[in-house]
Amino acid sequence: MSMLAEIHDKLNLFLKTKGLRSTPQRNAIIDIIFESDDHFTADELWDRIRKTNSKASRATVYRTLSLLVEANLLHEIDLGEDIKTYDPNFNDKPAHNHLICVDCGKVIEFEDNHLELLNNCLTKRLGFLPKSQSIRIEANCEELRTKGSCSNLIQARLSGKRLPKKR
Repeated sequence: MSMLAEIHDKLNLFLKTKGLRSTPQRNAIIDIIFESDDHFTADELWDRIRKTNSKASRATVYRTLSLLVEANLLHEIDLGEDIKTYDPNFNDKPAHNHLICVDCGKVIEFEDNHLELLNNCLTKRLGFLPKSQSIRIEANCEELRTKGSCSNLIQARLSGKRLPKKR
């Protein structure tokens, strides 16, 4: 069974417990969300939905996001700027860390065995059992600093992606 089919199945079971049903609009939204591992905001998802033939409304997009988060199929993360960002691939990677460029907004996920070991040591020493880990590091990407321009920044501006506020 493909990951997408598994997500649809899990959501359908969750919807039944809530007395809701699957709809073509909701299914189209799920397909678009999980077609890539890209992080996105609700507005960015809405822009992607509008470019398809889906009849989903903005309200349906927001309700579907809430349902996916509540069903633990989508993760809401804080990448700064007080904007909800959604991460479609946290289920595969419970140790979930992000490096965010404060100039161009590029987000890179990373895993590191040393961090997992440190997490285990710290939590056990303090009497806890680790369940998940999430680290957010804000930094400047090398491309802008070394080359004077950043293809990520240019692409972000062209696509209308939100950019970090300058501090």
